[in-house]
Amino acid sequence: MRKQILTALTLGAVFLAGAASAETAPTPVRTRATVESVTDNAITVKPRTGAAVTIALTPDTHFVAVSHGAIADIQPNSYIGTAAAPQPDGSLKAIEVTVFPESMRGTGDGHYAWDLPNASTMTNGAVGKLDSAHGRTLTVDYKGGEKQVTVPDDVPVVTLAPGDRGLLKAGVHVVVFGPKAADGTLSANAVLAGVNGVVPPM
Repeated sequence: MRKQILTALTLGAVFLAGAASAETAPTPVRTRATVESVTDNAITVKPRTGAAVTIALTPDTHFVAVSHGAIADIQPNSYIGTAAAPQPDGSLKAIEVTVFPESMRGTGDGHYAWDLPNASTMTNGAVGKLDSAHGRTLTVDYKGGEKQVTVPDDVPVVTLAPGDRGLLKAGVHVVVFGPKAADGTLSANAVLAGVNGVVPPM
């Protein structure tokens, strides 16, 4: 349980890192990539664009398993994160939905900018109203506000669970959260690793 709490706190920090001031050092980075090799203290990954990079692992690095989910996993009071594109009416259209386990409720709570295409945002919170009659439209409630999100049937849905270093193998798709030092070196605060071929969509 202590490990799960620490993982939730760490992920909360790295999810919110995207909203941090640009003046804050070191720079928070999200690296979406495929693992090429793993050592005791680092992973080498091939990002979706650009050359391979090596990212340091530390004793404090947390590991999270990302598995296939289903739209039916999104239930009233589910704690979710959704990257979404703003719509002309002020609502959001989901690009992906991540369903958190209860032990990670509260992770990254809030609404902030995200670095996927389509001027995306990330909204993490509890599902309030949920209307399945005309597509799946839901309200995501977070501290200080709420957002209405439409979730198309073809949007990828994944679930998270606390993991360990054993998730890291050549060919595994990952999203690595961590700081970039002034000299350009990267280190991992948290690694979200796809299970059974899953590509983490966040």
